[in-house]
Amino acid sequence: MKRFLKIGLLLVFVALVAWVFVYLYKQSKAAPTVYETETPFKTNIIKKTVATGSVVPRKEIAIKPQESGIITALFVEPGELVKKGDMIARIQIIPEMVQVNEAESRVNKARMAFENAEADFNRMKDLFEQNVIAISEFQSEELRFKTSREDLQAAENHLQLIQEGVTKKMGAKTNTVIRSTIDGMVLDVPVEEGNSVIKSNAFNDGTTVAMVADMSEMVFEGKVDETEVGKIKEGMHLLMTIGAVENEMFDAYLEYISPKGVEEGGAIQFEIKAAVKLKEQQFIRAGYSANADIVLDRRDSVLAVNEKVLQFSGDSVFVEVETEDQVFEKRLVETGLSDGLNIELLNGLKEEEKVKVPTI
Repeated sequence: MKRFLKIGLLLVFVALVAWVFVYLYKQSKAAPTVYETETPFKTNIIKKTVATGSVVPRKEIAIKPQESGIITALFVEPGELVKKGDMIARIQIIPEMVQVNEAESRVNKARMAFENAEADFNRMKDLFEQNVIAISEFQSEELRFKTSREDLQAAENHLQLIQEGVTKKMGAKTNTVIRSTIDGMVLDVPVEEGNSVIKSNAFNDGTTVAMVADMSEMVFEGKVDETEVGKIKEGMHLLMTIGAVENEMFDAYLEYISPKGVEEGGAIQFEIKAAVKLKEQQFIRAGYSANADIVLDRRDSVLAVNEKVLQFSGDSVFVEVETEDQVFEKRLVETGLSDGLNIELLNGLKEEEKVKVPTI
C-alpha cells in the first residue's frame, strides 16, 4: 500500500514539474505583433489659423447732450429700435449764475438803448412828416431804431437760451431734447432720470446718455499671433463660429489687419476685422464671443492619408506598404498640404494600397 502511495506521489510530482516547464515555455514565447493598416482616401485639405475675438456692430454711436443739465425724462430702453431724430431723453438746463447775470445785464442795456432809439425815431418821424428834415436823416434814424430793436431781441433770446435752452422762434428745435443721430437699436442707457449730464467740451468728453448701433451690419474683431499674420491678407474668407449660437457657421471676409502689434501674455498679437455676412432677418447680439478660422490654403478632393502613418528619416518621408499579409516594405512618398490631421499625397501611393500604422 505504501509503495503505491509513493508511486502516485512521484507521478503527481513529475506531472507538476512538466506542467511548470510547459507554462514557462509558453510565457517566454512572444506573441506575433499584428499591425493595423489604413488606405489612402479622397478628402478636402484645409489649412487654417484660428483668431479669437467678438462680434460687434460696425456703427455704434454714443449719444451725448448738447447742453449740461439734469435728466428729466427718458423715452427709450435698451433693445428698442429708433430712427434718426427720435427723442432719447429730455434735460433741464441748470445755467451758471455768472452767465445769467451777464445776459441779464446785456438785456437791460439793450432795452435802454432801444427805448432811447424809439423816442428819437418817433421825434424824427414827426419832423419828417412836417417836412422839417430830409428823408436821409429820417432813414438814418429809422435804421438806428431797427438795429436797437434787433439788439434787444437778440439779448432776450440769449438770456432765454441760457435759462431754458430754447427760444420761441426755434419752435420744436431745442437743445433740451436729446435725439438719436442714426437709425438702429438702443444697446444701453447708462443714465437715469435725475442724473446730471455734461455736454462735450474741450476739457470733457461729455456724459453718454445712450448707445445706439446699427445691428444689421456686424463686424468680427479678433487677434492673430505674429507667426500667422504674415500668411493672411485682406479679402480672405473666414469661417466664424459663435459660442452662443450652436451648430451654425457664419461667413466673414477679412477687411483690416493692424499694422502694429500689441504684446499680450508674452506674445505679439495683431488686431484684425472682418465683415460678417448675416442671413436675412438674422439677429446677432453685440459682444458675442466668437472664433474665426482663417483659410490660409486648401486642396479639394485630393488623395490623402492620416499623418500618423508617416515615418521620417532625415529629410525623407516614407510609409510601409503591405505587400502580403502582415508583410510590409518601405516606400518614399511625396506630400503636400497638411491640416494637422490629414496630409495630401502627391506621389508614391495608390488609393487601393494598404499602409502600416506604426505602433508607438
